[in-house]
Amino acid sequence: QVQLVESGGDSVQAGGSLRLSCAASGDTSSCNCMGWFRQAPGKEREGVATIWTGGSLRYYFDSVKGRFTISQDTVKNTVYLQMSSLKPEDTAMYYCAAGFLTGGRCTVFPQLQKLSDFRFWGQGSQVTVSS
Repeated sequence: QVQLVESGGDSVQAGGSLRLSCAASGDTSSCNCMGWFRQAPGKEREGVATIWTGGSLRYYFDSVKGRFTISQDTVKNTVYLQMSSLKPEDTAMYYCAAGFLTGGRCTVFPQLQKLSDFRFWGQGSQVTVSS
């Protein structure tokens, strides 16, 4: 099994930056895709960014494109989410997830993703952006 531990959430002012980390352990060979998702109170969980771990191909959902960067350190077995130009609407609980996705759903056809495609989830890390 895979365990995911998130860290880095904090309260920041609009325009600021944060970096979230997701440390993976266990049998990570069963996963080929990792992603960041977020959920604000009263809203559905939405995708933020995904990365195909085999070649570092990435996809960014529209709400964060141009402001966030997903990356991985294969030696440390850690995935990061660098967040810049933060806006109050970025306030949410951020979750790291891992799964095995086929048919290009990780980064080529992310519109076909299902939350259930990601078998493993972290506990969440709160990000609060003040105006």
